[in-house]
Amino acid sequence: MTEYFSLSDCDVIGFDLDHTLCRYHLKETSRLIYESFTRYLVEHKDYDKDLLTLTPATWDFCFKGLVVDLEDGNLVKLAEDGTVLRATHGTNNLRTEEIIKHYGPKREWNHFNSLNTTFTRSTKYYFYDNYFDLPGALLCGRVVDMLRKRGSEVNSDFWKDMVAAIDHNYNTSAFKEDAGWYFPSVKRDPGRYLQPCSESVKTWLRSMKSAGKVLLLITSSHSDYCRLICDQILGKDWEELFDIIITNALKPGFFSLVPQQRPFRTLVNDVEESEGLPSLDKPGWYSQGNWPHLHQLLKTMTGNPEPKVVYFGDSMRSDMFPASMFGKWETVMIVEEMEGEGVPRSDAAETNEAQVEPQEKKGKFEDQGMKAPSAPSEQWGSYFVDTHKTPGGDEESQKLTWCCHSIHKYSTMAIPSVESIADLPLDYKFPRFSPNKPCTTGYYPRPPDSLLKKCQSQSS
Repeated sequence: MTEYFSLSDCDVIGFDLDHTLCRYHLKETSRLIYESFTRYLVEHKDYDKDLLTLTPATWDFCFKGLVVDLEDGNLVKLAEDGTVLRATHGTNNLRTEEIIKHYGPKREWNHFNSLNTTFTRSTKYYFYDNYFDLPGALLCGRVVDMLRKRGSEVNSDFWKDMVAAIDHNYNTSAFKEDAGWYFPSVKRDPGRYLQPCSESVKTWLRSMKSAGKVLLLITSSHSDYCRLICDQILGKDWEELFDIIITNALKPGFFSLVPQQRPFRTLVNDVEESEGLPSLDKPGWYSQGNWPHLHQLLKTMTGNPEPKVVYFGDSMRSDMFPASMFGKWETVMIVEEMEGEGVPRSDAAETNEAQVEPQEKKGKFEDQGMKAPSAPSEQWGSYFVDTHKTPGGDEESQKLTWCCHSIHKYSTMAIPSVESIADLPLDYKFPRFSPNKPCTTGYYPRPPDSLLKKCQSQSS
């Protein structure tokens, strides 16, 4: 494998949609998602109305990469080796001695091997790795606080209600039926939540197509929501940009190689045909599906028996891990947390956000002091690196977080947004992640501050 990665070497360029091609106004969207989940619990499950009341400071708890331990209501931040770096019970910090009481002197989280090797869901824990469910981590912590206040036992029963709240708002028919609170709100005012793609991104997509690349869109969003997003961010002629569009892809299952693969289905007026397709024989818009059938079509379209595919995504569980492990694709991870650690936003992204976000609305949240979910947290620290104290508490070492380690292991490279590379030539050579290189290699346009500091302290 070469030290560098270039889009010009790829036959196929694929994209996830949400938080990859489509950037959301994270503060607005996070508030909506939190309220959508919470209103379900309050109105349908008789949870305390106090859960609906948030102060701006409360959002500091909202941090990507946390794992909730469903058996005891703890939320944990893990190091690359499964060590518990920080933990809370509900939203309350656990002291070092409390962490040791829960996880032993080595602070080992006992489900780490299962999560680290498969990324599959479990009845024992839940991994918060994308912005669509991230406000649920804050709600989860507050529900545990509520149960404690009531004197109720904290066990995994509360999680059934959380799952029901997610399903009520996000199930595939919710958009069409105006069910829940999330989809009706976005449909009413899409510009409040969705950031249009910059002209440079649209030009970049067209230039790749003109260069003979096959362009692919794979999203777990249903076709009706996908259309609303793309109309808003790319314009009404957006379908012309892509050769193949796959909605309701049900990732990561889309990439699994088990014999019971979900067949591709055609759509009529956003309704899936009941009969699945035995294979995929031409480009177009499809629903569900599986990677092996797509791979066969890509061979035909590119004339290459082993087409080289790169896939851009924002989720380790749904995008990076399965595309890299099963599809053997190159993967580019969108890591918005880089922008919270000194990595500059692209000029196009800055201009674009300024154009679409009215100043009075922008000021409202800045004045309130609400932390963007992608920014570092006072309570949880950096997404990439954290300090680990020895049991005696007298020695400190800097450890990569498990999320950061996973990015290096399953991604070819990491960028804060597609805007950050849209103005570069297609043959630009990006340094790729490599176990033989410093941990700062693989980030474009530059590594996050915490990783730079870690490397500097090791070399000094």
